[in-house]
Amino acid sequence: MTDPVFGITIRRDANEAAVPSNALMSVVGICMPFGKAATATQAAFDAAFPAGVAVRLNSNDTAKLALCDPDSLFVDAVEGINAQLGPYQVAAQLVVNRVAEGADIAATIANIVGSSVAGTGINAFVNAGADLGVYPRLILVPGYTTQQFGALTGLTLTTQGSNMTVAPAVEFTGGGADPNKVLPTAHAVMGTGPDAQKVASLVIDTPGAYLSAPLNVSFSGGGVDAGKVLPTATAEVEELANAVCAALPEVLNKILAVAIVDGPNGLAAFTQWRETLSSDRLIPVTPGIKRLDASGDVVTRPAAPRVAGVAVRRDYENDGRPFRSWANQALYGIVGPEQNYRFSLTDGSTEGQEILAAQGGIIVRGDSGDDFAIADGGFVYIGTDNLSDQTIWQQYHKVRGRDFIELTCLRTLRQFLGKFNLTTQTIQSVVNTVHDILAKAEANGDILGFKCSFDPELNNAQDLRSGHIYIDAQFEEAPVFRRLTMTSRPYAPALQATIDELIARQNLIS
Repeated sequence: MTDPVFGITIRRDANEAAVPSNALMSVVGICMPFGKAATATQAAFDAAFPAGVAVRLNSNDTAKLALCDPDSLFVDAVEGINAQLGPYQVAAQLVVNRVAEGADIAATIANIVGSSVAGTGINAFVNAGADLGVYPRLILVPGYTTQQFGALTGLTLTTQGSNMTVAPAVEFTGGGADPNKVLPTAHAVMGTGPDAQKVASLVIDTPGAYLSAPLNVSFSGGGVDAGKVLPTATAEVEELANAVCAALPEVLNKILAVAIVDGPNGLAAFTQWRETLSSDRLIPVTPGIKRLDASGDVVTRPAAPRVAGVAVRRDYENDGRPFRSWANQALYGIVGPEQNYRFSLTDGSTEGQEILAAQGGIIVRGDSGDDFAIADGGFVYIGTDNLSDQTIWQQYHKVRGRDFIELTCLRTLRQFLGKFNLTTQTIQSVVNTVHDILAKAEANGDILGFKCSFDPELNNAQDLRSGHIYIDAQFEEAPVFRRLTMTSRPYAPALQATIDELIARQNLIS
């Protein structure tokens, strides 16, 4: 249709501040192996949860979840999330990637870590936006984040021994209590010449795996000479980071997500584990939890899915905006923590407080008879920090909140690109759009204040000519209230007021 020869032409133009398109921050991603239910067919299970392929579902999708082994950590994770949902919440959105179970724990972890090139394992979440229409931004790998692949890295011969006719056997003990522990192996090499009948060196055959404590080295054999003296040696064990936790930040940074990861129980083990990790997108929690299984038995399970459920609930309470901490929130559906941490609101030397000082999150019991407990009853999650080494980003709600604002700006401002010429009106509309997003955040108590402007120092004629502008957006997320210091001291004027009142009464009587 052409314009009229005699008439009026009306053209609509939407070059105004755009309505914000909020980012979705509460989708939970789960990557782990799990099997089918005994009553399910393999074909139906594989169709619902194809191995190595991320699928999208709701946490109340009973048809699909009924196909899964009810005793698996995956079903436990979904139930743990559901147990934390608040009033009017029916389900959480999930993105699930089922990986193959390996021949041992190391092989399974390798499958979970996957490949960024092939897009397997946790890397499948990077393509979830294009494949499924949503990115998971609360990532879980329950049951596979505590293991540390400690290994023997050095074996030092401290004394060579003497009068041995054959090489002695090298034996190792210790190495910690990890159920997946594999002790190393080594052999002794006998010397010649001046070192005859002595051990000249030690050779490491296999370094072992999942060693979490020092190794003891001993020797046996060495022949039947009555005067033989066995050698002595010391072992060096290097504590390596958990492979899943080490691989997660790469994925999390790409999609602006965070991962809630279970750490080992106990202050010493947790501190050792925590010292191998650093990321503003890893949120640790310890200990695990206890719950009843389908048979009514008490079993221990990962705590991370429960904390993720709290995160979904807290986001929902704030209109989907992830600016609220999850701390001081009750956990439901559990019968207790796996280990009871001593905790006091006033004493930083308790085990719970020391884990918090190491940027951990903890689960503690309430106690109605303890004035220094966190609550009168129930089981409470306390945690405000991630594992960042930058104090400005250590509170996880600040990281998630900034992700939300940046993603919301990204989703909203993209509608201007290519549609409008870069005029004063267009630039002002872009600035106004960002301003409106930040103004709403300030009004909601998400941020303390902001400044948004077209920066004259960054913008120049050459960039404008090429269609490029710079917008300066500064805003400060509201910190979580986590510590109060109250000064308590005598108030002398009250004594004088009492005296004055007594004198006044005497005057009235007389």
